[in-house]
Amino acid sequence: MTPAAATELATATNEHLANISNTLIYSAMAVYTLAFFAYIAEWLFGSRSKVARTAAALTAPTATAKAKGPAVTVKSKGGTAVLERPEVVVRSSAGSRDVPDGPGAHGGDEQGDLYGRIAVSLTVLAFLVELCGVIARAASVQRAPWGNMYEFNITFSTVAVGVYLLLLALKKNVRWLGLFLTTTVLLDLGLAVTVLYTASDQLVPALHSYWLYIHVSTAIVCGAVFYVGAVGTLLYLFKDSYENKLAGGGKPGSFATSVLERLPASASLDKFAYRINAAVFPLWTFTIIAGAIWAESAWGRYWGWDPKETWAFITWVAYACYLHARSTAGWKGRKAAYIALIAFGCWLFNYYGVNIFVGGKHSYAGV
Repeated sequence: MTPAAATELATATNEHLANISNTLIYSAMAVYTLAFFAYIAEWLFGSRSKVARTAAALTAPTATAKAKGPAVTVKSKGGTAVLERPEVVVRSSAGSRDVPDGPGAHGGDEQGDLYGRIAVSLTVLAFLVELCGVIARAASVQRAPWGNMYEFNITFSTVAVGVYLLLLALKKNVRWLGLFLTTTVLLDLGLAVTVLYTASDQLVPALHSYWLYIHVSTAIVCGAVFYVGAVGTLLYLFKDSYENKLAGGGKPGSFATSVLERLPASASLDKFAYRINAAVFPLWTFTIIAGAIWAESAWGRYWGWDPKETWAFITWVAYACYLHARSTAGWKGRKAAYIALIAFGCWLFNYYGVNIFVGGKHSYAGV
C-alpha cells in the first residue's frame, strides 16, 4: 500500500469513528431522556404515597418518637381506626435540629421505588453508551478526548454521571440526585452537539504533551465532583428554609412539602456537600499546579495571569474560603453554602465564560 493510500485509509477510518462517536452520543441522550422520565415518574408516584409514608412512620419510628410514644396516634371513630399523620419534629433544642432523612424520591411507595430503580438502570445504560462515544471520539483523533469544548463537555457529563453511580454503588443515599443530574446532563449534551460541536482534528503542537492527560483529566474530575457538591448545597438551602418555616409554625406550600419532605435532612445535605467539596479540593489544587508546570514546558513560564489561570486561582480561593467558613463560628450553614455556590459559579465561568468570551493563551481550538 502506498503512503498516500495509507493516509487516505486512516482518514476514512477516523471519520468513520467520529461518526460512530456522534451516533453514540445521540443514543446516550435518548436513553438519558428515558431515565429523566423514569425519575419524574418516581417523584410523581412518591408524591401520592401518603399511606406509604404513614405506614413507614409506624414501622420505623425515630428515636425521638420512641421516647415519646407511638409515632402514629390511633383514634376510634365509630369502630373504625383512623391513622393520623405524625407531627414533624424539627428541633430537639434551641439551635439544633432533630430531623430524620426523608424516605427518598419514591416517598415509600413501591411503584415509585420501581420507577426509581428503572431510572437508575437506564442511567447506567446511558452512561455506558456515552462512555463508548467518548472512547470512539478519542480513537478518531488518536489522543485524549478533551482538546476542545465539545470533547470536554461530553467527557465532563460522563464523569459527572460516573460520580453519581459510584456513590450509589457505595450505598450512599443519593438517588434523589438522579432527576437533577439527568436534567443538567441533557442540557450539557444538547449544548455540546448544537453550539459547541467541533469536527475531529489534531491539536496544536503546544498541547502535544503528557500533561494534557494529567492536567485536563483532573480538571474534568474536579468539575464533575464540584457539580455534585453544588447540587447538594442548593438543595440544602431549600431544605433548611423549609425546616425553618416548620420550626416557626409556618405552613409551606403543598408542592414544596411534597418535594422537600422526601429529601435528606438539611444537616445531611450540608454534610454531604461539605464532604464532596473537601474531598476534591486537594485534587483541584494539584490541577492548578499541574497546569503551571505544563505552562512552563509550553510557554517558558509557570504563571502569567492568563484569564484561564486567573479564574482557576479565583475558584481555588473561593473554595478555600468555603472550607474555612465551614469551620468558623458564625459562618457555618447558609453563609458557607452561599460561598460554595459562588465558588462553583467561578468554576463555570472559568470554563464557559473565559473560553467563549475571553481570549488568551488557552484559546486553541475555538469552542
